[in-house]
Amino acid sequence: MTQQPHQPHDKFAKEFLEELLAPLGEVKINREVTDATRFVDVLFLPSPQAQAENLGLLGRIALLNTTLLEPFRNQPSRTEVRNCFMKLFTVIADSQRKAKREETTISEDDLARLWILTPSASASLLADLEVKLDLEKWMTGVYFFQKCFRGAILAINELPVTPETLWFRLLGRGTVQQQAVSELVALPPENLVRRNVLEMVYRWRISVMTQTDLTEDDQELIMNLTEAYQEARAAAVQEGVEQGQRQVVENLLRFRFGSVDEELSRVVDNLLQLAPDDFARFLLELSSLSREELLARFNLH
Repeated sequence: MTQQPHQPHDKFAKEFLEELLAPLGEVKINREVTDATRFVDVLFLPSPQAQAENLGLLGRIALLNTTLLEPFRNQPSRTEVRNCFMKLFTVIADSQRKAKREETTISEDDLARLWILTPSASASLLADLEVKLDLEKWMTGVYFFQKCFRGAILAINELPVTPETLWFRLLGRGTVQQQAVSELVALPPENLVRRNVLEMVYRWRISVMTQTDLTEDDQELIMNLTEAYQEARAAAVQEGVEQGQRQVVENLLRFRFGSVDEELSRVVDNLLQLAPDDFARFLLELSSLSREELLARFNLH
C-alpha cells in the first residue's frame, strides 16, 4: 500500500494496528515475504489464549488465525488488490513448506487470511472482485472473496456505527472518520487504549502538517483529527508534559527554518501559551510563513 503522498497514514495505520493487536499475539510490521521481495503491511499471529473483548470486529478478525492486514487511505486499484493476494499466497506457501519440513499438517481453516481495509469500495470494484456479503455471520461492509482465496475486503464506510467497529472506522475518511474520532474522545479517560491511540493520532496529525505541500486530502485529514489532537494536547498539558509539546514545535520550526535560535525559541514560548484552537491553526499556517512574518505575529522583531 505504501504510496509516497500518504506515508503519514501508512505509518499511523501500521502503528495503530500494532498497538491494538500486540496484547493478543505477535505483530510483524513490514514483514518481508519470500518469492519476489514483498512486504505485508501488518502480519499478525494470535497467541493461543488471547482474548480481545475491547477490540470488537478487529479482535474477531485477528483471533481467527494468521492475519494479513492491508490498510489503504484511498480505494485500492485492481492491481493493488492482486498484489495483496500475491502476499497472501506467499505467506500460505511458506507455512505449508514449513509444515512439510516438520512433517506436520496444516488444515485449510488454519491457513492465513487476507483483510483489505479501504475507506470505501465502489460498486464496480466489488462487482469485478465478485465478492459477497455473509450477513448471517458477519456485518454489512465485510465482503468475502471466494472461499479458497481466504480473503475479504472491508468497506469502512459501510460498517455499522457501533463500538464494535470503532477501531476500523478511525481509518476511514470524511464524516466516518470524524464520528469515530468523537467516539474515541468520548471513551472513559481511564481507558488505556484510548490514551495510547490519542497520542498516536496526535503524532499522525503533526506528521501530516509537516508536509510542505498539503493536498485537499491532507487538509481533510487534519480537520478530521482535530478533536482527538486537541484532547491529546489538553491531556498532555494536564499531565505536565509541556516539554514534549515544546519538542514538537521546535521540530516543526527546525524543519521549516533549519535551526531554532533565540528569537525562534521565544516564538515557541508564545505558541505554547495559545488556546488549543489557535495553537492548531497557527501550526497549520506555519509552512506558509516566512521567518519575518512569524516574528511579526508575536512582535519579536
